[in-house]
Amino acid sequence: MAAPHTTQLKISGMSCASCVGRVETALRAAPGVTDAAVNFATETALVTHEGPIRALTDALNDAGYPAATTQTTLKIDGMNCASCVAKIQKALSADPAVVDAQVNLATETAQVTFFDGTTDPQKLADLSTAAGYPARVASAQMDHAQAKDATALTRATIFAAVFALPVFVLEMGGHMVPAFHHWVQATIGTQASHLIQFALTSVILFGPGRVFYAKGIPSLLHGSPDMNALVALGTGAAYLFSVVATFAPQILPAGSANVYFEAASVIVVLILLGRVMEARAKGRTGAAIRKLVGLQPKTARVEKDGTFIDRPIADIVVGDVLQIRPGERVPVDAEVLDGTSYVDESMITGEPVPVGKAPSDQVVGGTVNGTGALRVRALRVGADTVLAQVIQMVEQAQGAKLPIQGLVDRITARFVPVVIAVALLTIAAWLIFGPAPALPLALVTGVSVLIIACPCAMGLATPTSIMVGTGRAAELGVLFRKGDALQQLQQSKVIALDKTGTLTLGRPELESVTTANGLDRDQVLRLAAAVEARSEHPIASAITRAGPSKLPEVSNFQSLTGLGVQATVEGHTVVIGSPRLMEQNGISLTDLADEAEQRATEGATPLFVAIDGQAAAMLAVADPIKPGTEQALERLHAMGLTLAMVTGDNARTAQALAEKLGIDHVTAEVLPDGKLAAINALRDQFGTLTFVGDGINDAPALAAADTGIAIGTGTDVAIETADVVLMSGDLRGVANAVEISRRTMRNIKQNLGWAFGYNILLIPVAAGVLYPFGGHLLSPALAAGAMALSSVFVVSNALRLRRVRASLPEDTHNHSSQTVTS
Repeated sequence: MAAPHTTQLKISGMSCASCVGRVETALRAAPGVTDAAVNFATETALVTHEGPIRALTDALNDAGYPAATTQTTLKIDGMNCASCVAKIQKALSADPAVVDAQVNLATETAQVTFFDGTTDPQKLADLSTAAGYPARVASAQMDHAQAKDATALTRATIFAAVFALPVFVLEMGGHMVPAFHHWVQATIGTQASHLIQFALTSVILFGPGRVFYAKGIPSLLHGSPDMNALVALGTGAAYLFSVVATFAPQILPAGSANVYFEAASVIVVLILLGRVMEARAKGRTGAAIRKLVGLQPKTARVEKDGTFIDRPIADIVVGDVLQIRPGERVPVDAEVLDGTSYVDESMITGEPVPVGKAPSDQVVGGTVNGTGALRVRALRVGADTVLAQVIQMVEQAQGAKLPIQGLVDRITARFVPVVIAVALLTIAAWLIFGPAPALPLALVTGVSVLIIACPCAMGLATPTSIMVGTGRAAELGVLFRKGDALQQLQQSKVIALDKTGTLTLGRPELESVTTANGLDRDQVLRLAAAVEARSEHPIASAITRAGPSKLPEVSNFQSLTGLGVQATVEGHTVVIGSPRLMEQNGISLTDLADEAEQRATEGATPLFVAIDGQAAAMLAVADPIKPGTEQALERLHAMGLTLAMVTGDNARTAQALAEKLGIDHVTAEVLPDGKLAAINALRDQFGTLTFVGDGINDAPALAAADTGIAIGTGTDVAIETADVVLMSGDLRGVANAVEISRRTMRNIKQNLGWAFGYNILLIPVAAGVLYPFGGHLLSPALAAGAMALSSVFVVSNALRLRRVRASLPEDTHNHSSQTVTS
């Protein structure tokens, strides 16, 4: 039995003192627990136990008070291939406090989720360091540190290249130019040439090349070899054989005392060069995050005692009054107090047209003010700003691991040991069946197999595409909150959309006024607007907004539930409402009935106005279709997707809108819980489903869909539930999201096809299968070059995603004038 120890857990869900007793009871009932004390004020539990932490957290989950988790990002050095990723994940996951560890080769980071209070980020970093991969907790200085590492790697590569060049010339020059070989023999002699090569190669291997041995040999001894182990074995074998051939050739079979110093030195140079190119390319994959971070201003002008002073952005607090001059970036999320201007919000919404701002409007930190000066009050600062949350979402998506990566991880975890076995079999086959001199031929083929099979490209294939794809999506106003949505979205067969606030603006507007009995339109609208100003119904607001700014006094106002309203205005009795209300008041609608029926079939809501017992007008109120909706739906149709509408609105209104927009399937008059049943029915009928919505009542549907897309202008609840967030309210963003998802997954498959195909094709070539057909063997140096270029190809292919353009650019100039009812 393990010795008792004490663990502190952060508890979530406790709302009163009685919760404390339930939590303590649950913990004390867990296996191995000897004592548990819960503090309601700090929301923590101090538990003395002998068993694993997981037993405690399971008990808390069962009791309905889950242990709180937190997440940290570690910056990890020394990762070179997918097997490194697996080793680090294993080391981090071995800590019982760790819930999940996602290691990303492309970003050289680990996202670790752990039980709050049970460990800390530095201890987690120490676990990675102990496994041979130095780690530190990520900070704002990481980019600078990464740049320094890249500079040091470049210097090491240049140093190695300078020393490798003479080795290459001395050994290979004679093969290329026979006269040079004779000149070397006549001047310094063969043995002196070998000694010079030995000295220069030793400097390379024990200098810039020592990193491969420092990491590769321990990984071999621990039984979990990585890419460094392959390089260490390959270059080490070539170097040691050459040392023996130089200093003790007599112990080798006759005719086999050749030197391969140039292979060992050139391999190190080429692999280091590949890492330099890879580092620079990977640096470009994070351009989206750096661009977003660069949008954050460093200072702001704060009003203090009637004057404005510059202060660091970190010192700004909620409530501070700030001045934003023309052309400046908005420092924090704020509310406009004074001034008018146009603000470029394209970095958040993706929409190119500046948005007008006036007092009481809100501005977003990082956006660019136009030609007007604004005085604003800070609403959200620091990590609470929209920009900070966007950066966090993009970072989380970039660090995510897609389901497809699971297969890659399982393959690469076994890949390096298999390659070592193949290399040993290759050497044995050449020693047994190869022509004389068999030993050097066996060495060349064995080293070539080890070098060419390094699984760098496999490890980079998925994460680099994810980084670039999600970064480009963010630039287009599409945020993938959950990384696996990137893979799930492109599998969708049907797109289901909410109606009000998603397809439409969600705010009814008065569309038309048809008068009767010779009454004046403006006078009727003036009286109707005065009455409706007393009502809180959304349709009433639409009529009031359409009326004049100055309205007459109203008396005897009555709201007739489900029917309409009536009041006295300037001595006139005004009744506004449904046909039933008119019928109850004995008012004939004969002159207006045909027009009302026509407007209803087009999706509008007809209301009638009667003045002093006589029909006065028919008001058609409608909810306008959002700009760009028609283009977005046409594009989704062109992508081969089925379109469905799920709405609580009445069936006739919904069907009218569906016919106007070309929507394939309509489910109307459903309550919020009915949306779940509708989504399940659509999924059963059509397949993988994506739901697009914006309201609180859409949150369950967003969570239940295979992929949930929230309109960014909607509620926080909807956004938090969704997998993908459109920063603008424009549905063209849905088409862009699907396009980026498809392009990114296609890019990942290209990368994986290249990475695996490269190894499947070239390992046999390196092993010498072409030798019987013309005597061709792959030089270890060429194998190193091919391996390095393989990784560079994968990263460069991923970078093509930076050029993805919006499937449908959002253009706020192109407003639709079509309208429907709410």
